[in-house]
Amino acid sequence: MTQSIAILGRQPALGITELESLFGADKITRLGASAAVLDVEPGDININRLGGSTRIAKLLAYLPYTDWYQLEKYIAQELPKHVCCIAPGKIRFGLSLIGLPINPSRINASALTLKKIVKNEGRSIRIIPNKDSELNTAQVLHNKLAEAPLGMELLLIRDGDRTALAQTTAVQNISAYAARDQARPKRDAKVGMLPPKLAQIIINLAKPAEKATVLDPFCGTGVVLQEALLMGHNAYGSDIEARMIDYSKDNLEWLASGKDVAGVIYLLETGDATSHAWQPFEALAGETYLGRAFSALPSPDVLADVMQDVDTIHKKFLRNLANQTPPGFRLCVAVPAWKTKNGFKHLKTLDSLEDLGYTRLSFVHASNDQLIYHRENQIVARELVVLIRK
Repeated sequence: MTQSIAILGRQPALGITELESLFGADKITRLGASAAVLDVEPGDININRLGGSTRIAKLLAYLPYTDWYQLEKYIAQELPKHVCCIAPGKIRFGLSLIGLPINPSRINASALTLKKIVKNEGRSIRIIPNKDSELNTAQVLHNKLAEAPLGMELLLIRDGDRTALAQTTAVQNISAYAARDQARPKRDAKVGMLPPKLAQIIINLAKPAEKATVLDPFCGTGVVLQEALLMGHNAYGSDIEARMIDYSKDNLEWLASGKDVAGVIYLLETGDATSHAWQPFEALAGETYLGRAFSALPSPDVLADVMQDVDTIHKKFLRNLANQTPPGFRLCVAVPAWKTKNGFKHLKTLDSLEDLGYTRLSFVHASNDQLIYHRENQIVARELVVLIRK
């Protein structure tokens, strides 16, 4: 079996936990700080359904050194054996180094050396120049480096005293994410804008069965619902605000008009998540009520009041949900966490989950306190919480 490598996104803990949820902890080995090896064939990993991995690659070899001179020598020896056997045409070639602090100018010089070697084999090749040690996702995508047989990106990933060599087979389609995020007809910055990639991670952590009905009880403008539809599920959204239901309806109709979502359905209804009686559903994934948005750190008294209000809503929501779900039911929600000078303050509800009828799931390859989606200068972050109904 060919092993796969996943290059993890900006917050590696989220990406590796998503992979663990989908494929199991025993099939994953950490590779350096920002990658993972999977005992899964590359063709069996659909990157379009992963929010936390930027590339998928096939593992070619482990090299027992990290010295750039030796790495370059190995590639120079092996590359001609590969390019001589692929289809005619101009090869598109790139190098990405992860965890290897090599100056881009030196990488580019090495790439030119490789270009001469390949041309001596009678093949035409175009080198994608490095601005950094790692080509960015846009460069890989737009230069079609993950498209066989003429696209080729070699990844060199440091893992302690050795280097993993891999070839990219799939890359995250950032253009598609931007299109369905920014071109949606209805957006509302006041309720927060959940990134589609994060919505995918939340759904994958909820681990719905194939074509399950996925409920988002705080659906807002419908980002989780749209990603659920694109992943082949049925989408079911409720929100306390009728305006948000109207927004979700417009957004999902827009999505359905331009994407192939045949065979799946969606349902929307107005309802308060703390008391609403939902129709049948098989999975739950979504972002809960995050409370008041802050552009700067509030005073301790203000933050305490906000946290208390948010805590009350979450406890009522989880009690209501417990009355409508069977033991063993799994869900993932993004709840607020507040960044302070002394670190994150967490939702107090998380301390009483057992009393509310839930067990919080823990993961092998990342701790729960690492599962916080946060950007610099952001006060209100999103903590991903996976719960099992007792």
